[in-house]
Amino acid sequence: MTTTPRHSVAVAGVTVREDGRILVVQRRDNGRWEAPGGVLEQDETFERGVQREIAEETGVTVAVESLSGVYKNMKIGVVALVYRCRPVSGEATPTVETQRVEWLTVDEVQRRMMPAYAVRVLDALTAGPCSRAHDGTTVIGP
Repeated sequence: MTTTPRHSVAVAGVTVREDGRILVVQRRDNGRWEAPGGVLEQDETFERGVQREIAEETGVTVAVESLSGVYKNMKIGVVALVYRCRPVSGEATPTVETQRVEWLTVDEVQRRMMPAYAVRVLDALTAGPCSRAHDGTTVIGP
């Protein structure tokens, strides 16, 4: 008898201001810079989960615009759906989950984020959804 693999589903939002800066957080648990996001709750839609996670981690309310990519962490079995968003209201401020919240340029994103997370931001700035795998640090394949 075989067992069905179990995966966790996460959502994240790449929020882009009119001036092109991107909302990112530095997580309290591991110190990494990432687009805000987290595990999707059982009773919520993907879009509502993105809005909740961004608000919880940054204090910013967003409108979800489009799916920009699907990413799988091959080491831990987490599948993340990433959405491009735009800010609607609120001031970016750290929360219990984040030690810093900043609006970064694309160059700053590439310098501060691990490649597996920077690619999510870069993909959100291009046309069409992408699908990629990573090992938690490095992108695997295209």
